[in-house]
Amino acid sequence: MTEQIVEPRPSARPRPTVQLCLASTLYGTVTLTALADSGQLGRPDRRVLVLSNNSAHPETSPRLVDQPDFDHLARHFDEVVDYNAWITPLHPSAWRPREEELLMWERAARQAWGIGEAEVQIVCESIQAPPATTVCRMFPDATIDVYADGLMSYGPTRDRLGATVGTRIDRVLHLDLVPGLRPLLLSEWGARTEVVDTAAFRAVVAGLGEHLALPVPADEPVALVLGQYMSDLELITLEEETDLHLRLLALAAEAGFGTVVFKPHPSAGSAMITPLQRRAEELGVRLVVFDEPIIAEVLYERLSVGLVLSAFSTALMTAANLYGVPVASLGTDTLLTVLRPYQNSNRIPLTIIDQLVPQSVADLRRADRPGAEDLAPLLTAVAHAMQPGHTEHLRPAAVQFLRENYPAYKRYFYKRRLLAAELPGPQRTPVQRVLLEAGQADHPRIREAVSRARKVYRRIRRARR
Repeated sequence: MTEQIVEPRPSARPRPTVQLCLASTLYGTVTLTALADSGQLGRPDRRVLVLSNNSAHPETSPRLVDQPDFDHLARHFDEVVDYNAWITPLHPSAWRPREEELLMWERAARQAWGIGEAEVQIVCESIQAPPATTVCRMFPDATIDVYADGLMSYGPTRDRLGATVGTRIDRVLHLDLVPGLRPLLLSEWGARTEVVDTAAFRAVVAGLGEHLALPVPADEPVALVLGQYMSDLELITLEEETDLHLRLLALAAEAGFGTVVFKPHPSAGSAMITPLQRRAEELGVRLVVFDEPIIAEVLYERLSVGLVLSAFSTALMTAANLYGVPVASLGTDTLLTVLRPYQNSNRIPLTIIDQLVPQSVADLRRADRPGAEDLAPLLTAVAHAMQPGHTEHLRPAAVQFLRENYPAYKRYFYKRRLLAAELPGPQRTPVQRVLLEAGQADHPRIREAVSRARKVYRRIRRARR
């Protein structure tokens, strides 16, 4: 009997890979470019930059593609897609297609963006909100990396993610804004954290701003005041915000700088410019207003910046830890008190700046500022108090920190918030103390019984009023 020889089947060709990189700001595009240049995003067959304009009125606001430096960044990608134009007249921050529509939109995107049948990888920011969540839902088989270029990455995920998205997240890629401190963003999903290569980031920034007319000679020592738009976000009033910037200007003068460059936030109005000019004359310093739409890091590269001042801008930490420039801050104590609601994501940047950044000339000369090892337990407690519903994995460390340190750090917490989350710290009535201690037991039946007892206790208190 003759043996039949079976020829092996030729192995199937692997499907090509398309990487979708989502960005809505110049800063985010710079971070993505640095990740691509450093090799941290791998080597897909095609890399597509998907741009969205998430401003309230995108039709009247400047587009990223129109900025002078954009071409320098765009050449690192194989294609650039205008997300706003693709979904017009819908708004990127509001459009959430229904579940039954997702397959149709995936097919439309594959055709319009030239993806075809390729495997998709997604690299996005702000995973908890559209357009990132929309695109991630649109491609249900795509792997997901999240990049974070701000201090908010050291805090909790703002909203609870569905398992169809959360289980696909592999990494959180972040700038090393606080060396040694690990981001808590998406930690509930076990996402790995990875630092964006600092040298690659600085190399990308160094290539920006060649078109700029510098506000002062490159070798002239200056202090740089970075404006923020806190009144527009209704964190404080315009008068309070103006007063804060006047105090920052005075601090720069006290530190010995004769020239101060003021870079207003792109979203802020011009109402505080005149008061700042008047105050500069009184202080005997030269004030130069520089409102070009560039990121602050370009000025760190191209000017002789000796001091950076702001309220709680992320650019303070890039100056200090990526460029080695001294920094100072004012107003965090007031902002911590007035920030509402407690879970506002700005609470994490405020807490970090309040702890780490000098707030006076005397503080600038101190060498004993807290480090990441001192900050991590505090941020864990703040993060759990902000979002107790999906940060149960942080609860044991938060409880321990509050039991041991609450009196020294109580300005970072709202009493009612701790009471509602059943966390230690504020003084309680004897009944509240018993309920708190019992409620922290590990057994679910004990916690359920405590929850019922707490409801009865509240009804009794209301009945007595």
